[in-house]
Amino acid sequence: MSCLSPHVPDRRQPGCTKLAWFDPWGGARVRVLAWTCDCLAIVYELCQAGGQGFIRRTLQNEDAPEIRETHRWPIPQAREIWAALLTGRAR
Repeated sequence: MSCLSPHVPDRRQPGCTKLAWFDPWGGARVRVLAWTCDCLAIVYELCQAGGQGFIRRTLQNEDAPEIRETHRWPIPQAREIWAALLTGRAR
């Protein structure tokens, strides 16, 4: 069976942007715009809340998932960061 959602490359590109990861913000309604395949241990989601975009990273642990999120950006910038993540230019 082949996966339908994209995978983040195993290898980072030279000069890869290092993303800062934080505990999730609570209380806001979040809309998931895009996601990576859940066949891997780490799943990424491009999210929108309050007119801003961010990336959520979920480490699928057996006992409980570990969820982290990036800063909030304007939606166009969040989409650029998402594209960089999917091509190995951000991690």
